[in-house]
Amino acid sequence: MTDVEFWRCVQEGVLPDRGRPEVPAEALPAELVYLLINRVGLDEAVIAKMTKDEAVARLNEYWTEEA
Repeated sequence: MTDVEFWRCVQEGVLPDRGRPEVPAEALPAELVYLLINRVGLDEAVIAKMTKDEAVARLNEYWTEEA
C-alpha cells in the first residue's frame, strides 16, 4: 500500500485494491453452486470466477458426459 492509498483510506474511507478477483454482478444460485462442487467436483475459487451462463454450461457439460 502506498502513502496515497493509506491516507485516502484514512481520510475518505476508500479501501485499497487488495488483488481480490472481481465478483460477478450476478450471484449464482446456491443449488447451482452446490451441484458444481458436489457433483462436478469444481473448487469454490473456480466457481466464484464464473458467470451464471458459464456455470450452467459447465453443469450441462457434466450431465451430457455422464449419459
